[in-house]
Amino acid sequence: MSVPYTAEMLESVKKVEAGRADRIGFEPRRMTAEEKEVILRENHPDYNMDSFKTIEVGPNAGEKAPIELVDLLQANSRVKGMDIDLAHPTYDVDVLIIGGGGAGASAAIEANEGGANVMIVTKLRIGDANTMMAEGGIQAADKENDSPAQHYLDVMGGGHFANVPELVKKLVCDGPSAVNWLDHLGVLFDKDENGVMITTHGGGTSRKRMHAAADYSGAEIMRVLRDEVFNRGIPVVDFTVAIELIKDTEGKIGGAVLMNLETNEIMVARAKCVIIATGGAGRLHYQGFPTSNHYGATADGLVLAYRAGARLLYQDTLQYHPTGVKYPAQIYGALVTEKVRSMGAMFVNKDGEVFMHPLETRDVAASGIIRECKRGNGVPTPLGDGIWLDTPMIDMIHGKGTLEKRLPGMLRMYLRYGIDMREVPIVIYPTLHYQNGGIRITADGMSDIENLYVAGEAVGGIHGRNRLMGNSLLDIIVFGRNAGQQASKKCKSVTLAELTLSHVDQFAEACAKAGIVTDLVSPKLLPDYRRKV
Repeated sequence: MSVPYTAEMLESVKKVEAGRADRIGFEPRRMTAEEKEVILRENHPDYNMDSFKTIEVGPNAGEKAPIELVDLLQANSRVKGMDIDLAHPTYDVDVLIIGGGGAGASAAIEANEGGANVMIVTKLRIGDANTMMAEGGIQAADKENDSPAQHYLDVMGGGHFANVPELVKKLVCDGPSAVNWLDHLGVLFDKDENGVMITTHGGGTSRKRMHAAADYSGAEIMRVLRDEVFNRGIPVVDFTVAIELIKDTEGKIGGAVLMNLETNEIMVARAKCVIIATGGAGRLHYQGFPTSNHYGATADGLVLAYRAGARLLYQDTLQYHPTGVKYPAQIYGALVTEKVRSMGAMFVNKDGEVFMHPLETRDVAASGIIRECKRGNGVPTPLGDGIWLDTPMIDMIHGKGTLEKRLPGMLRMYLRYGIDMREVPIVIYPTLHYQNGGIRITADGMSDIENLYVAGEAVGGIHGRNRLMGNSLLDIIVFGRNAGQQASKKCKSVTLAELTLSHVDQFAEACAKAGIVTDLVSPKLLPDYRRKV
């Protein structure tokens, strides 16, 4: 097979190959806390103040956020100028779930189990979500040498101790039962010959607690959750977005205004409880970064909740996954799972030198790669500089055929473009991956607004200012199930007053008073990739 690397890249590959045997069994030094602080401050995109601005209205006024997010938070509502009949809803349910990914599906299953009349409304199709694209695995402290307490310390340390303690406690304590729940639903986790789940390390983990299904863990989990939703007969309204939340005259959440993406039909869904499970914001392409996110990840849930009066938490921090595809162009920005590094692949610069431990936390690893390229040690590609991830080391360490068995999706992705990652290293660079911040919730999953619950990536506070690998698939299950359980209980005692959209007018008045003039409307719904003339 002819590798589509430039002559300059191939010369660099020779240097990588020359030092490979010496790297077997070698473990690079981990950075000290002081070194990490410096490398983050000098290189991480969250410290690039030119890309942030101050929120002027709403609960987080005076705080900073990415420019693109602030503009959407303070944009015009899509219902502006519409005459919407709130008294005659198209749908009337106990629990309305906005979002059809892993968190939304988990919430729907548990709300249904609790006896609630539940409905999912989703922008694309159920399963078109970041869950489907997660690869490496799901953390849970369920082995003899591990404990939720140890997991707790790892999560807090990885999040720079900015995490909300009660949310982390719930995440780690419910972790083992969440994985057990998935196992019983039918998720095909990797197991040994005795039927025991195989676990591996991830960046920032002190124990091997990563449970995986090859390198398509999220797709396997989503397959099972989607089937369970369908098997239970839970209604799913596809290609329909929530464009505004509805409250009642007492300030409680009372449903949402919906829009069919294909027909533009406007509908009203009345609900005693609403669960936001809309995922992340990668498709806003903060600071021009490529993204590993699915097509619909445009921070819709944050915009809807904020305009309704919910407070955000850590909205100024994003996760840039250290290993996004830098080359070839066809898969630019796609995710290279952290599992590749947990199995032995190392970061190597253009001169064949290992410059960083492969399993530093994601923010530190991303910053280290950016710094190495700034120093002129990056691998030159037609798309800009990146860093080698020395994937042939995996078979050298674990035996021939290991990479193909444990990373089949990754191998196929590269083989499509003439690159055999068993034989040659691959070029990576950080890609916009995860929304660390989001809507503030309490341990029962409720936001600042009564009857508005949040689950999954739209939540802020679980991961502090940096998320560890495998904790996102865990949090969508733990907090998705939790939101469904709590909402199904709460809806039994909810009596809604008259429905209203007055909060939308009040927010618009506050923007006008602050001197904000814009033609932008929000939520964004979908990214615009049309060629600009």
